[in-house]
Amino acid sequence: MAQLAATTVNRILAAVSSFYDFAILSAQLDSGNPLEKTGDHQQQRVTNRHRPFMDGASRQRPLRRRISVKTVGRLPRPMSEQQIDALFAELRCARDRAVVRLMLDGGLRPGEALGLHLEDIRYGQRRVVVRYRNDHPKGVRAKSRFERVVDLHDPATLEAVSTYVMTERPNDGDSPFVFLVGGVGRRRLEPPGYPALFKLFVRACERAGIREPWVTPHSLRHTHATLMWEAGMRELTLQKRLGHASPESTRIYTRISDREVVADYRRALGLDQAECVTDVPVPYVAG
Repeated sequence: MAQLAATTVNRILAAVSSFYDFAILSAQLDSGNPLEKTGDHQQQRVTNRHRPFMDGASRQRPLRRRISVKTVGRLPRPMSEQQIDALFAELRCARDRAVVRLMLDGGLRPGEALGLHLEDIRYGQRRVVVRYRNDHPKGVRAKSRFERVVDLHDPATLEAVSTYVMTERPNDGDSPFVFLVGGVGRRRLEPPGYPALFKLFVRACERAGIREPWVTPHSLRHTHATLMWEAGMRELTLQKRLGHASPESTRIYTRISDREVVADYRRALGLDQAECVTDVPVPYVAG
């Protein structure tokens, strides 16, 4: 049996604990919850000066399970430019290049890209509309229920989508989805699901010699977010572009490359902001 990740173990423990709480509240269990909870000791370390604004509004005390597995707060890992170039060189059809372009240049989630309808592509306005739908036959759906507009001013992205729709997409069906299975097999005209996207991505990475376990279709979205932040996009606008409901989800990209930290570091070294240090070779290290 494969070893489960710490986050998976904690989710299992939380589900079991909630089941026991339900059994106790519904009078189906007389004993206490075996997954005992205790007060959050970290909350006691926070001084009154730094307590949240709504702290104390609820009568419930912050609790924490005694039984839990320590987790590592990992940062998202963007792909390097060399890896991106190698990946595109191994994509063998226009459909695959269009899907990858949407995730890399638009920051779309895999489900958002696969669930696009033809009417969602606005070529004249150079944008796509990400809508929440439940009509995909393979269960693909957008993670967020908040619809958003994603501008695509990079001409290569919409050009890749247009090339696929005009030259490779089957036109003998009435499916509203942008991406369909071609060929002559029994799955022709069906929209691909998550397994198909993951399979084509893994095969392209293997042909390109990219064997990092963290390189997945979702890493394209991480790469887009990191590049946008490093290019100067503000945190609020990046949050809207990515469709994050909470700013905390966007803030993890600021931890990857914090411009203020770099600026303070350069000032501490006495370096001018206009100085260029590209003459120093910096190897790319995954992770």
